[in-house]
Amino acid sequence: MPNAPLSGRKVIELGTMLAAPFASHILAQLGAEVIKVEPPRGDPTRSLVRGGPSGTFIAYSHGKKSVCIDLAHPDGHAAFLKMLETADALVHNLAPKAARKLKLTRADCQAVNPRLIYCHIRGYADGPQADDLASNPVAEASTGVMEANRINGRPSRLGPSYHDQFAGAYAVIGILASLLQPQTATDGGHVEIGLYETGLHVASRDLVGVQLKTQLLGRPEREPHGEFSMPGYGAYLTSDERWMYLLMLTDAHWLKFCQALDLPQAADASLASLKDRKKAREQVEEIVKAAVGAHRFDDLVARLKAAGVGCTEVLPLERVLDAEQARQAGTLRNVRYRDLAFDVPEFPRLHASDDGVQTLPPPDLGEHTLDVLQAAGLSPDECEALMESGAVSAIRSGDFAWAPVRRQA
Repeated sequence: MPNAPLSGRKVIELGTMLAAPFASHILAQLGAEVIKVEPPRGDPTRSLVRGGPSGTFIAYSHGKKSVCIDLAHPDGHAAFLKMLETADALVHNLAPKAARKLKLTRADCQAVNPRLIYCHIRGYADGPQADDLASNPVAEASTGVMEANRINGRPSRLGPSYHDQFAGAYAVIGILASLLQPQTATDGGHVEIGLYETGLHVASRDLVGVQLKTQLLGRPEREPHGEFSMPGYGAYLTSDERWMYLLMLTDAHWLKFCQALDLPQAADASLASLKDRKKAREQVEEIVKAAVGAHRFDDLVARLKAAGVGCTEVLPLERVLDAEQARQAGTLRNVRYRDLAFDVPEFPRLHASDDGVQTLPPPDLGEHTLDVLQAAGLSPDECEALMESGAVSAIRSGDFAWAPVRRQA
């Protein structure tokens, strides 16, 4: 059985909502011990759904230990620094001002543990907006994504917080890169990820594309909509009212599609090249729409797959995990929380089904406070004093209950 690549590494997460918790989630799935440090009221994702934890918390905090510390309390702060002494990495997404106020800057933390990899996910990297706050929608708005995504004419967020998750993934890349550097064993490392800069990088294809069009055409020409520029690449409705998404990237794809559905356009030289199909976009879209709409979904899938045409159904969330592909070994992990069971997608990796990476149920707030502090070197008496002072908190039974669903009679 392969060894988990980060087995034996200890990561402390000081994060809320998504970016930092997502980063440490990946590290946990690679075998690291992750200790989630939370304030007295807990990560806000603990109370987003009917008074209890949200899908974000359950999906990205299983496998972690929870320690509840009031970092504004001097004794709580000291206890946190004690934990840092034996950590390999700290991942946090505090605002820069908050990090300075809590005395948790890179200099503060590496003074306690010089070999610590210090990873800060912040709104903006160094620059005139270094102290500005940012969130996932702010990154979308400021990097060109939101302007093209409109609902009833109003620029709107995409929905999923992809920029937060990209920033978390970039943070993991930075931490792994630091672990590869020989000097990290003595000098630690510094990883800093700006949410805004992450958004710029994700949008670089489109940002460079508009520059290219401007220089070639003398104007910043854009595609007419958010779909791909290739006509026939998109979602179309079948005769039994199921949405089919077609992959239509190349001239070969177009020819295979036409042949699979016995379309006369297979022999139409005027539509054989992508350049010509772009010029006849509306005509091509009508051809594809009518061809798909003439078939029931199952028949269409059979024809297209037999011809080697890429396609898939546009699925609602409640049906996604029913797919046979999603049920392959190592793709999902059964996670229990309270009296509920969840199928949670794994971080995709080779040997995920047998690499020995274990998980824990999503932790209750402060569930591991005393165990972690004692492992860090604090005595039971010292831990008890911290509890009595309010500097730290341990698990509290019945700290939340999901509000019951009101069913209509």
